[in-house]
Amino acid sequence: MGSHLALVTDETSLAIDFDMPLLLDACGAAGIKAEICSWRDPDIEWDRFDAVLLRSPWSYVETLPQFLGWCEYVADVTPLFNPLSVVRWNLDKHYLADLAASGVPVVPSCFVAPGTDPAAALRAFLARHEEAAEIVVKPTVGAYSRNVQRFARSQPAEAAAHIARLLDQQQHVILQPYLSAIDHDGETDLIHFDGVYSHAIRKRALLLPDGTVDEPTQDARTAREAAEDERAVATAALNAAAAHLKLREPLLYGRVDLVRGAEGEPMVLELELCEPSLSMPFSEASAARFTRAISRRLEEITQKRSPQQ
Repeated sequence: MGSHLALVTDETSLAIDFDMPLLLDACGAAGIKAEICSWRDPDIEWDRFDAVLLRSPWSYVETLPQFLGWCEYVADVTPLFNPLSVVRWNLDKHYLADLAASGVPVVPSCFVAPGTDPAAALRAFLARHEEAAEIVVKPTVGAYSRNVQRFARSQPAEAAAHIARLLDQQQHVILQPYLSAIDHDGETDLIHFDGVYSHAIRKRALLLPDGTVDEPTQDARTAREAAEDERAVATAALNAAAAHLKLREPLLYGRVDLVRGAEGEPMVLELELCEPSLSMPFSEASAARFTRAISRRLEEITQKRSPQQ
C-alpha cells in the first residue's frame, strides 16, 4: 500500500499554483496517494497522512500566527516538510542576517523595528550605501511582492512614508539597495530537491521605476541554466541554513533567488524554504525528480515507524 501525502495549499492560492498538477501526476505515477488539502480546512484529520508537504498556503501572510499554530499542530501529529524549525525561521526575512553572519553573500539589508523613527532609519541606511541610486522597502514577512516598493534616492519622503505605514501596522521592515543588474539580467531562482540542484529560471524585474509592482505571473519567468558561481552561492546558502538550524539531513526542497551585484557577483536576494513556487513547468521531469526525493523521505518515515526486528 502506498504512502498517503497531503499537498497543502488554500482556496485562494490553488488557482495560481502551477506546480500542483505536475506534482500530483508525478506522485500518482510513483505510487504515492497524494491529496490536495487546504490548511484552513477545519475538518481534515492531519494525523491520517504519512507526511504533510507545504506547497502553496500563501494566504498565511494575512494570518501568520494562525498559520504557525496550524504548523505546530501538524508537526505534532505527523512529519511536516520542510520541518517546523525551518518554517519559523524562513517566514521572516531576518534570516538574511543569519546567512550573512555565516559568510553567505547576501544583498545588503537593514532591519527596522516598530517604534523606530522611519526617517532617521532611512537616513542612516542611505548614508551607509552612498552608491545606491534606488532602494527597496518591504516587510520582513510577506509573499508575492505584497507591500514591496522601489524608490529613487531622491524620494526620501515617499520612502519614509511607506516605512512608517508598515511600522504602524506593527510590521518589521527591511531596507535594501536596488541592484540595477536585475533590470537587464533579471534574477536567477535555483531550485533544489534533497540538497541537489534541479533547475533554474530567470525572473524578470517586478519592481518598476514608477513605484508599481508587476505580479510574478508565469509570463515573468523563463527557463535558465544557472551559472557555476550561482550554483556555488545557492549551495552555500542552503548549507548555511541547514547548519544554522542544526538539521540532520538536507532540506527536502528549497529555492534560492539570486541577483548580481555591482561587480557581477551573485548575491542572495531571498531563500525560500517554506512554500516556494518551484517553477516545475519550466523544467521537464522536475516533478519526477521532486517526487523521487519525496519517496525517499516517505520510505525513511515508514522504516522508522516499522523497524525491522
